[in-house]
Amino acid sequence: MTGEDVLEILAALERFDVCIGGGWGVDALVGEQTRPHGDLDLMHREEQEPRVLAALAALGFAETLSWRPVRFVVTDPRGREIDLHPLRYAEDGSAEQSSLTPGEPFHYPASCFVTGTVLGTRVRCLSVEQQLHFHQGYEPRERDLHDLALLRRKFTGHEV
Repeated sequence: MTGEDVLEILAALERFDVCIGGGWGVDALVGEQTRPHGDLDLMHREEQEPRVLAALAALGFAETLSWRPVRFVVTDPRGREIDLHPLRYAEDGSAEQSSLTPGEPFHYPASCFVTGTVLGTRVRCLSVEQQLHFHQGYEPRERDLHDLALLRRKFTGHEV
């Protein structure tokens, strides 16, 4: 997944409320691509999902994995993969995402929706704090360790 791919996908979804997370979200915060990315993590409004899927279908994406209601994946014939995370928003701008543990959703405070840049284009992404929070509670992979070290070095002044 290249920066150009990210911008193409976001352009197709410009009328929807989407937000970048995961590795591309980290790189958006930093303002440059720091590692290769196999996919694009996108948060979207649950109620917009049918229209988001239709817009992605117009680019050739089709669902290839479902862990609904937590998340699902769409892939296109070129092998580009988008990991979609449906969010339910509250009036205060915060959101929740279902988890695999019923009654224990993932929480997104309103303040976690910020902007970053991909190839010089402003994009909506998750905050440093939210990215650090979501990198807890599991055995980190090499790319997770890279992202954590990058965020801590760039934004907190601390190494991992």
